[in-house]
Amino acid sequence: MSESPILQYVILAAHLIVGFLLVFFSAKAFKRTKYKPMILLAIGFTLLVLGETVMEYAFAFLNNDNLRKIIEEGFEIAGFIVLIMAVKKS
Repeated sequence: MSESPILQYVILAAHLIVGFLLVFFSAKAFKRTKYKPMILLAIGFTLLVLGETVMEYAFAFLNNDNLRKIIEEGFEIAGFIVLIMAVKKS
C-alpha cells in the first residue's frame, strides 16, 4: 500500500518541525548556559534531522540509489557520533 503524496508531505513537515524544535531548544540552552556539550547536541540533532528528511530529497537527482542511501546514512551516523561526543563530555 503506497502513501499519498499529501500524507508524505505532512509527515515530512511534522518531522522537520519537531526535529528543528529540538535543535532550537538545545541551541537556546547552549546560549543560556555556555555549556559546550549543548552545542554538540544541537549539531548532532541537526545532522540527524537533515539525514532523516532533507538529504533524501536533496540528492534525488542522483540516479544511484545506493550512493543516495550512503549519503543519507552518513549524515545520520555523523549525528549519532556527535551526540555520543556530547554525552561523553557532559
